[in-house]
Amino acid sequence: MGPPKSKKRKPTFRRLLKTSSVKIENKTKNRRFKAENADKKHRKEQRKLRNALKDSASRAPRPLEVYKKRPEEELEDEDEEFLESLPTDMMEDEDLEQIKAMARKASFVTRDLSSSEPIHSKKRKGEQSAESYEKHPRKMRKEEQKEVIHLLPIKDKSRIIPQSMEKPVEQKVEDDEEDYEDAELSANEEELEEALPLTAEERETLRAKKLTEKKLCIAMLGSAIISDPNNNIKKLKELRGMLMETDSLVAVTVRKLVMVSLMEIFKDIVPAFRIRPLTEEEKNAKVKRDTQQLREFEEGLVSQYKFYLENLEQTIKDWKQKKLKRSQAVALQAYRGLAEVAIRCVCELLVALPHFNFHNNIIVMLVPLMNDSSRKVSDMCCEAMKTLFREDRLGYASLGAVKVLSGMIKGRHFNVRPELLKTLMWLRIREVDLKRDTDETAPKKRFMNNKERRKSLSRMQRKWKKAEEKLEKELLEAEASDNKDKKIKLHTETLDIVFLIYFRILKKAQKSVLLPAVLEGLAKFAHLINLEFFDDLLNVLQNLIRSGDLTNRESLHCIQTAFNILSGQGDVLNIDPLKFYTHLYKTLLCLHAGAPNDDIIIVLQCLDVMLTKRRKQVTLQRAMAFVKRLCTLSMHVLPNASIGIMAASRAVFHAFPKCDLLLDNDGQGSGVYLPELDEPEYCNPQNTSLWELPTLMRHYQPIVRKFAAHLSHGAPSDGSGALGVNLSRRSPGQLFADYSFRDMTFNPPVGAPTTKKRDHFTIGHCLLDQELKKQVDKVLSVPDEDDDTSLDFSQALTQTST
Repeated sequence: MGPPKSKKRKPTFRRLLKTSSVKIENKTKNRRFKAENADKKHRKEQRKLRNALKDSASRAPRPLEVYKKRPEEELEDEDEEFLESLPTDMMEDEDLEQIKAMARKASFVTRDLSSSEPIHSKKRKGEQSAESYEKHPRKMRKEEQKEVIHLLPIKDKSRIIPQSMEKPVEQKVEDDEEDYEDAELSANEEELEEALPLTAEERETLRAKKLTEKKLCIAMLGSAIISDPNNNIKKLKELRGMLMETDSLVAVTVRKLVMVSLMEIFKDIVPAFRIRPLTEEEKNAKVKRDTQQLREFEEGLVSQYKFYLENLEQTIKDWKQKKLKRSQAVALQAYRGLAEVAIRCVCELLVALPHFNFHNNIIVMLVPLMNDSSRKVSDMCCEAMKTLFREDRLGYASLGAVKVLSGMIKGRHFNVRPELLKTLMWLRIREVDLKRDTDETAPKKRFMNNKERRKSLSRMQRKWKKAEEKLEKELLEAEASDNKDKKIKLHTETLDIVFLIYFRILKKAQKSVLLPAVLEGLAKFAHLINLEFFDDLLNVLQNLIRSGDLTNRESLHCIQTAFNILSGQGDVLNIDPLKFYTHLYKTLLCLHAGAPNDDIIIVLQCLDVMLTKRRKQVTLQRAMAFVKRLCTLSMHVLPNASIGIMAASRAVFHAFPKCDLLLDNDGQGSGVYLPELDEPEYCNPQNTSLWELPTLMRHYQPIVRKFAAHLSHGAPSDGSGALGVNLSRRSPGQLFADYSFRDMTFNPPVGAPTTKKRDHFTIGHCLLDQELKKQVDKVLSVPDEDDDTSLDFSQALTQTST
């Protein structure tokens, strides 16, 4: 049994994010003090080593051992004996003299080992000669070891001859003392530069020079990382270190550039999958060299990405807390610009890397900023969340974001901005599992086991059954139905949380500013609501309309939600939505060409669901009343709204052919049309006619004139009064958007008037009064010198006055 596993959990990224700033500051202080102590110790040892080398060079070399001197007589006797033992007859004189000299010097050879005493016998016991000897520095001649490159060997007949060559080494002069002095000089120069006052021009020139150097450094590091990420992953740390730039001249600009550069680098080198941490067994196992390099690259990438996100979060937190750093490299006023760049980087990473590590942490960081007091920051975060919802095809990222949104809205007691809820409208939810509740309660299908198959099926049938199961499995794999089931499951869970948010607000905060966004969201996703909530939701919507606290747009959203519910799964319910018809009929006259003109698109969607799709549940009286009121409404709205309304009226004409009674001047039945009555069933629409159509046929917009003429002929599908293919195939909502006047221009553009120029002009009588013509001709003719005739209008004026 191995040692027990430690129960201490590794700190998660969420916990690391919550580390207090005091603790982080203490850690940095301790790390700095340790580095300073290590540098001091290293310099001390180098100084001692230099002093020892100087002392050893000045002293004379001492012998290794000192032997006791013998008398000269004994030396001469021993020399003679030594010389007698040598064969001197065969040696030359020079060699003999050299051997004698060597014999005089070699005391260890000439002394008698058996009779002589030990060398250190007369020394005291307290003396330690060996230790004193070891303290003296040794000066030995070292040969430089040259690196050798082994080449391919040469094979001879008898043996293999190895080949090698010396590796060229660059000469590097490393003198610690000189480097230390240079560093001190450079530091003194910088202090002198800072001490000297600079003019504004010199300061700007120095800033431009430093900024250019930093930009080149950032560009070199970034290009090296992108060109070869596997080998240059360590340069990410060097680039990330520039986020702590301390030069006050360029600190803000450099930090912004590094933030954006790192964001683009991560978007480029991050793989298209999530990197999971290795287990202990995988770490201890032996792998190939390429696999080990890949693991090191992935670990470095994940760690640097995590540290980068921490730096961005710390920048945002310092801005929110208005915290001034001790270095004071960045002014407090510049924190806002740094924080905005950091938030933009986080938004880009949220959209670009929804599959990579720490994406949920980015969501946790970004969701509170969607409710920020700064309009720019809030809009930036909301746009990023909309883009995430719109581009998320699988649903994992959307589910995580919706969970965090739900928790924040509940935690802040619905005191959030409406734009935060409007982002939920961009969710790509088209299909959910509506039968999930019935499937859970229904009895599960029981499959036959092997014994039952053998009893009930023959051998051939069992063989066919096995082949069918195998084929079905292959077909499911080919259709990727497993992924589709996962997607539907994720969408269902996401939609449940969205409806939970909406129902909480409807229940606890009906008078908040979030109600319009809730009603708009319910109108979009109402067809996906579970059948069990229909009765309660319809009652809530009716109570909201009766309260009278809603605006026209909010009321229209309530009506749209109700009919979306009834047009989907609500067909099986026996509910008469007469009150919703009445309220829409009453609201139509409140719309006009001002701001409510944008509400027409909601009216068109409601009319499509209420009249066209529910034609079997609508009476003819109700349909004729709506057509009459729609034509009245088209008189005082913008041209694009008139086109959409008349297109909706055309659809009602096709769904109810007997509505052509409104084109006759003769009334049908008794009674008088009551336009001010709010009940469409009892206003007697059969006793009126669509007198608005002849007026609309003289409209300045050509498309309005076409639709008015088309309706006046009874909305025929073919013939002289039919519409063209371009107009008849588009829905009312599309026509409303296509002919919009948002750019304050005519749509379609109005052509220039045609000018009828004449080559020749006939001059005729242009004045009917003959006397006036004679006077004018007389004046215009060339007068003589004696003729003083002229027009006297004062005379005519006096005659009329008398």
